[in-house]
Amino acid sequence: MNDQHPSSSRATVLFNQEMAESYDEKNRKLAAISDNMHFLFRLVLEDLPRDARILCVGAGTGAEILALAKTFPEWSFVGVDPSEQMLRVCRDRLEKAGVLDRCDLITGYVEDAPGGAEFDAVLSVLVAHFISRSDRPGFYRNVHNRLKPGGFFISTEISFDLDSAEFPSMLKNWERVQELMGATPDSLKNLPEALREKLSILSPAETETALRQNGFDLPVPFFQSFMIHGWYAVKQGA
Repeated sequence: MNDQHPSSSRATVLFNQEMAESYDEKNRKLAAISDNMHFLFRLVLEDLPRDARILCVGAGTGAEILALAKTFPEWSFVGVDPSEQMLRVCRDRLEKAGVLDRCDLITGYVEDAPGGAEFDAVLSVLVAHFISRSDRPGFYRNVHNRLKPGGFFISTEISFDLDSAEFPSMLKNWERVQELMGATPDSLKNLPEALREKLSILSPAETETALRQNGFDLPVPFFQSFMIHGWYAVKQGA
């Protein structure tokens, strides 16, 4: 839930080994949100083939892989993340959980994942808001091109209309989330500016339009936790 997610090229340089190792502990106070998100992932994806292959974009420390690998013992995973430090922690966690032999980890971005339509699902968790508006179509197309027909794309991101009448009220709650993450008074004071200038936040309507314009016919909203929204969509085709 931290706004310095390791899947952002801007954030990568901030993650030395010490920070990567403390990332999960820092996020632990928001476990209720991530646990619910993972629970819903599993429900959405439970009808995938027994030997499904899953791509996790912005794999971070491996939370999403672990959440699925425990439930689906024959699934295999590819995780991509630009931070080598985060992937080092991810590799250690996967090894301790006994699932590393089912996982390939790649330093990079979605375009560095294996090409071709070979994945039954792609997960992008708290990644898209780090991708600029101009690059967002290419991101979605890269995901779409890597999915098998009938494959699922699951994306959660910070998404809100920052110019809406509801935003000031939502901002107060988002400040509480950031306080749990250890935000300082100065960073909270600058939070509105950070949301507008450091991130690329689209409204839910804009996000759904972008998904449709880049190959996903029917994005379905399935999750919201304050400003975090989640969608799943299916790649159409025979």
